[in-house]
Amino acid sequence: MDLLNTLVDKGLRRELPTRDEALAVLATSDDDLLDVVAAAGKVRRQWFGRRVKLNYLVNLKSGLCPEDCSYCSQRLGSKAGILKYTWLKPDEATQAAAAGVAGGAKRVCLVASGRGPTDRDVDRVSQTIEAIKGQHEDVEVCACLGLLSQGQADRLRSAGADAYNHNLNTSEGTYGEITTTHTYADRVDTVQQAQAAGLSACSGLIAGMGETDADLVDVVFSLRELDPDSVPVNFLIPIEGTPLAKEWHLTPQRCLRILAMVRFVCPDVEVRLAGGREVHLRSMQPLALNLANSIFLGDYLTTEGQSGQSDLDMIADAGFEVEGTDTTTLPEHRAPAGSCGSHEGGCAPCGEPAEAAPELSEVLAESTEQAARTDLVAVRRRGAGTDLTPNA
Repeated sequence: MDLLNTLVDKGLRRELPTRDEALAVLATSDDDLLDVVAAAGKVRRQWFGRRVKLNYLVNLKSGLCPEDCSYCSQRLGSKAGILKYTWLKPDEATQAAAAGVAGGAKRVCLVASGRGPTDRDVDRVSQTIEAIKGQHEDVEVCACLGLLSQGQADRLRSAGADAYNHNLNTSEGTYGEITTTHTYADRVDTVQQAQAAGLSACSGLIAGMGETDADLVDVVFSLRELDPDSVPVNFLIPIEGTPLAKEWHLTPQRCLRILAMVRFVCPDVEVRLAGGREVHLRSMQPLALNLANSIFLGDYLTTEGQSGQSDLDMIADAGFEVEGTDTTTLPEHRAPAGSCGSHEGGCAPCGEPAEAAPELSEVLAESTEQAARTDLVAVRRRGAGTDLTPNA
């Protein structure tokens, strides 16, 4: 298939595909799916071998968010029956993080609901970062606290944070349909503040919110231009009590095509298989490891994932290996020798951006709507904020 040969060659050279080529990946047929996975897998192995980085989420503060993001169970006015609690103390967060580290996690992601942190919140999170680093000095810590104010990224960096996560989520053109309480530009600004402070930028997307193929390509091309070190690919978990609870458009095949497109556009970036993989990929999850080189271990913020041991078994059975803390995640040209795998400033962009090609609307494929699998969506009732053992 000429398209795939071209994309592999470009991926190995870190060259940006055209918009037409990215759209064509999303429009490939199920008959060609294994060829698509195999082609993107060559690019993944070129830059990351067969290593899988494990990440572990700790929800520092759950629910009661003033923002109205339609996909989120913690949003303003949410009717979802999720756990609601205020800030975990540093020792509580450190205990939760230890479960993930024991399961093999190389990065701990500290997340808090809300528009953005106050200076007091940054102090609180800084204490937590220092406590975690004090017990696990080789583990990376990523903060995800919402929109940052000036100087806050520098303070998190000084406290020992390695990375900051703030997703673009969807295309700039459709962002206002998903969220009205802040803007797409606000999100871009926060990612750039993190980068300016020397934090490794982590920014990705959510697929399955009713977007078109063009929207998916738009957000992934925007991410390529923003140049984060890691790109989480989330698949919408339609949670009862949220505006998008009825959005069941994704199939396992569709998810794999989306991951392949992201890998071709961002060949040497840590592509993370994130929320919703169990719900939408199901038994096809092992195939996705040929596209993504990073996953979340265990549970998510407000929903439960498969058991941590199942994650480890899946990685081993698929012929991959868990990445150790002594291994640098990113290729040498993105992570200077001796770094922990996080950004240290001055990372080279992945190739020179090519001029975007015109829209190719005729190749947009209508996704086949799948039957709702609400049986696969379980609200988290264990781990952080509870007295029950975490899943890791």
